[in-house]
Amino acid sequence: MGVRDPADKINVMPTPKPTDIILHRASHTLEVAFDNGERFVMPCEYLRVHSPSAEVQGHGPGQQVLVAGKRDVNIDAIEPVGNYAVLLRFSDGHATGIFSWDTLHDLGVNQQRNWQSYLDALEKHGLSREPTPSPYGHPVPMRGPRPKPKPANDPER
Repeated sequence: MGVRDPADKINVMPTPKPTDIILHRASHTLEVAFDNGERFVMPCEYLRVHSPSAEVQGHGPGQQVLVAGKRDVNIDAIEPVGNYAVLLRFSDGHATGIFSWDTLHDLGVNQQRNWQSYLDALEKHGLSREPTPSPYGHPVPMRGPRPKPKPANDPER
């Protein structure tokens, strides 16, 4: 192991912090301004399909899930998580992604590249941004209804 010379300091810029987070419900976008002057307007669909949650990112490298059918998704609530992140509650019921300031900034900076990669992946897999129509005539919860418990005297129990 070598000894580092203190003159070889690595210049690491601190992650910009949000100064403003504005939900534009009508246009389904989230506007985030940072203390370095950058400002990004990101569609809710983009944020949903790039959620940092384990449900979307998986539990390790290469386990990401391609999320389709979210064109109409919106954000229902924005909840602070300490001084480092927000939890975005989406209209489709997804509420497990904690968006750190670093994640929000990265999604803003790389929005064009990330979005094109997403569209390319959808096309490659024959998937669509359009929500799948429900046979029930209304949106179905992400995980569906819970099965009713069988009575104690049910022979199949």
